[in-house]
Amino acid sequence: MPASHRPRLLVLASTFPATPDDGVPAFVLDLARQEATEFDTAVLTPRVSGGARSETIDGVRVVRFPYFPRRFEDLADGAILDNLKERRSRIVQVPALLAAQYVAVRRAVRAFRPDVVHAHWAIPQALVAVLAAPGVPIVVTTHGGDVYALRAAPLVALKRWVFSRSARVTTVNGEMRERLTEWGVPEARSSVIPMGVDLAPALAARDRVERRPGRVVAVGRLVEKKGFGNLLEALRGIDDLPWELVVVGDGPWRERLERQAAGLPVTFLGQRGKTEVLETLASATAVALPSVAAANGDQEGLPVTLLEAAAVGAAIVASDLPGIRDVVEQDVSGVLVTPGNVPELRAGLRRALTDADARARWQDGATASAQDFSTERIGERYRAVLRDAVADRR
Repeated sequence: MPASHRPRLLVLASTFPATPDDGVPAFVLDLARQEATEFDTAVLTPRVSGGARSETIDGVRVVRFPYFPRRFEDLADGAILDNLKERRSRIVQVPALLAAQYVAVRRAVRAFRPDVVHAHWAIPQALVAVLAAPGVPIVVTTHGGDVYALRAAPLVALKRWVFSRSARVTTVNGEMRERLTEWGVPEARSSVIPMGVDLAPALAARDRVERRPGRVVAVGRLVEKKGFGNLLEALRGIDDLPWELVVVGDGPWRERLERQAAGLPVTFLGQRGKTEVLETLASATAVALPSVAAANGDQEGLPVTLLEAAAVGAAIVASDLPGIRDVVEQDVSGVLVTPGNVPELRAGLRRALTDADARARWQDGATASAQDFSTERIGERYRAVLRDAVADRR
């Protein structure tokens, strides 16, 4: 079909890489690439340091809009909720972001004339889309924090209002979909579709990197819900085996985690690009995802790091949470432990470090599990949802 006759898709997101290997999760870009095989696709996202105001990436047009004086503009650098928790003064950027995003979406609707909007996260993207793009069908993808956190009654009411005006709502795990059903979203308009993982670079990293005996790897933003404090406590109790922990990521909890890790063989690499992340995961004897529910209710939906770990064939030790258990089957593709249970986590890590047969079984199981989450398969499922939303409009 000629490009001029293809339906037009406007993607809204607040987490989006500024450069190809800056370490910011690229799942929205990866999905947009797949959506662009069928739709003329444009992404609208807040400006971040190092990002071009406008560019085209593999056929996907990307526009980054300013929302605050550049010197102070950092609310969307990473995860918005975590940034607000780290520094409460950032709250002054919230109305500015909402207003700027509203104006940017209105302009994009007039200039681009999208047939459908795909809004990642209910707040702020879907909220702004509902207000700024009347008459355009909106597909909302919830990723975790926008469902699990923001639990105050007015915010729940706001989310219910947004969902009631959306053509389709997708979640990344089944429990989140159940929550939406409780909030009045008809099951016919909701579906469970996680993010995907690009298998080719993961397999390439696995093939070129040797595993390091005793190496445990953890990847993620250094925030409460990642549970890295529990990981350090669990490893501190393994004093009869040689091990090292490599932590990839940055965030507001870094200083306290570094203090907790004092005297332990732990390396904090900070934020790294995708290639180095995959290579570090591939080097691990065990990959740990000790996720927990944060005090504000925020928790993982389905962490992309888990999919990357599975794709490189890692031996995974992870918390038994919705979404995670969609990838890790107990003792088949890894080991699941009770969230926040340090002795269980320690036992799982010890087994991963010492039981070669179990480790090999988990590695094979993880590699097989990752196939179901390839960007190609996930992309087709999202394109089908977008097609349905466009068809309903007609």
